[in-house]
This record gives sequence, C-alpha cells and structure tokens, in this order.
Amino acid sequence: MALPCLSIVARRASLVAMLAVLPLAAAHAQDGGTLAKVKASGSITLGYREASFGFSYLDGNTKPVGYSIEICKRIVDAVKTELKMPAVEIRYQAVTSANRIPLVTNGTVDIECGSTTNLVERQKQVAFSPDIFRYNVRMLVKADSGIKSIADLQGKTVVTTTGTTSFRLLRDADKGKNLEVNTLAGKDHTDSFLLVESGRAQAFVLDDILLAGQMANARNPKDFVITGESLRTENQSLMFRKDDPAFKALVDRVVGGMMKSGEMEKLYNQWFMSPIPPKGININYPLNAETKDAFANPSSKGI
Repeated sequence: MALPCLSIVARRASLVAMLAVLPLAAAHAQDGGTLAKVKASGSITLGYREASFGFSYLDGNTKPVGYSIEICKRIVDAVKTELKMPAVEIRYQAVTSANRIPLVTNGTVDIECGSTTNLVERQKQVAFSPDIFRYNVRMLVKADSGIKSIADLQGKTVVTTTGTTSFRLLRDADKGKNLEVNTLAGKDHTDSFLLVESGRAQAFVLDDILLAGQMANARNPKDFVITGESLRTENQSLMFRKDDPAFKALVDRVVGGMMKSGEMEKLYNQWFMSPIPPKGININYPLNAETKDAFANPSSKGI
C-alpha cells in the first residue's frame, strides 16, 4: 500500500508545482511586454468607456464602439501580423476616469481605447500613443442660463466627471479671482450631464468634444450650449503600460501611418461628422485646427 500512497503524494506535489508555475509564467509574459503577453494568452484586452460618445461608448447592443475603438482594432491587426498569429481574441473591459490608470498598470487592460488626456504627470505611470484628438476644455450650460464665462459661475454649482482634470483647471483659471462655486462629481459623463439637465448643477466642465457628444444625445439638444473661455487645450491619446518599447513602437507606427494615409481623418469624419449608432445622431463637430496639426505632426509628448 505504501507505493500508491507515495504515488498520490508525488502527483499532488507535481500539481502544486505546476500551479505555482502558472502565475510565474504570466509574470514572465508580462515582463516580456504586451506582445509576449498576447502571444502567451492568445488574447488582448481593450479598455473602453461606456459614455464617451463618438470616442468609446456602448451601442444599442451594449457593444463597445467608437473612434478610439476602431483605432485600437487597427492596432490589434498589426499585433496579429507582428506575432504571425492568424487570430487574437479581443476582450473588453469597461473603465472609468477613476480606475483606468490602475487597470492598465496592473495588467487587466492592455490598451485603453477611450478619451484620456496625455499628461506628463501621467507618463510616470503609463505610456501614450500619438495624440488622436486635441480639444479645448470648456463648459456646457443650459441655453437660457445666462452663463457665458467663468466669472458667471460665481455662486453656482459646477459638475465634472470623477477622475478628470477639469476641476483643477477651473481652480487654476480662478487663481486670485475668489470665485466661489459648489462642486459635484458625476460617476461618468452621462451622469454629469444629467446633473445639468435636471437643474442640480448649472455647468458641466469637460472636453468640448465630449460635451458636444452629450448634447447631441440629449432629448432636446437646443436646450444646451457650450460656452466660456477655454481652460486649456488638451490632447487625447490611447493609453498602455510604460517601459514596453516594442509595443510602443508598434502603436506609434500604426497610429502615425493612419494619420499619414488619411485614414485617421476618414475615421474621424465617420464618428464625429456622420450619423452614429445607436440613434443615428450626428455630433457634427468639424475637425479643428489643433487636431489637424496632430495628424500632420504625430506626437505623444504630453502636456
């Protein structure tokens, strides 16, 4: 009877050893960068936003769609070519302004395909593609509110989305002016917009292109306007793990190539100048001069 018992013990020991190796294998794939991780797993995880209309949001079938999603799909195609893999499974992971960076840095998300500002301070934690859009931070208000500038916010309630830079920019713009406002934070852009629509907040401060998307999806878009001076010109990019030169080079090559070929502008027109799902709404936001410059001179420098 001793021999079978030893056999059972040996098998158990072998199983324990094998299970112990699995996380190590995953760690080694991670250490080898995103391409090694994809090669080992056969899949890549794209982070998406649920309500960044035009860029990254859910359609009528709760499927992630948008300008940023389409760019990421081009990157996945390049990954398949690079790794000589006929198929790579695309997995999706919802992210918010608050958790997007942690989900990238901990390996849950391989590339975030949303509406994230490329900030130099964020580059301490993550890496970015060349800018896929440049915009101005302004505010959305009701058309009959009488609010036309930052000074008009005195005593008002202002909302922006948790994890964005908008409140900080508003405070910076107000240095020395003693502007007193009440602040609210929405869990996502739609939540923030609803606070203005319901009258709980008088202004929603955010990227003007994202404000335009919210306004286009409102029950009565003409009830709202985007107004006020620009708090800052910012840049949106795709976000992924830092210290991964091979993946960074691939992303830069794909994004830069799309800009040079004119495909990026066509994609932009598809999502911001044409009817989009699920309601066939046209955000109608023409390509601005800042974004044209980004396409002509690709850069991931950050601000």
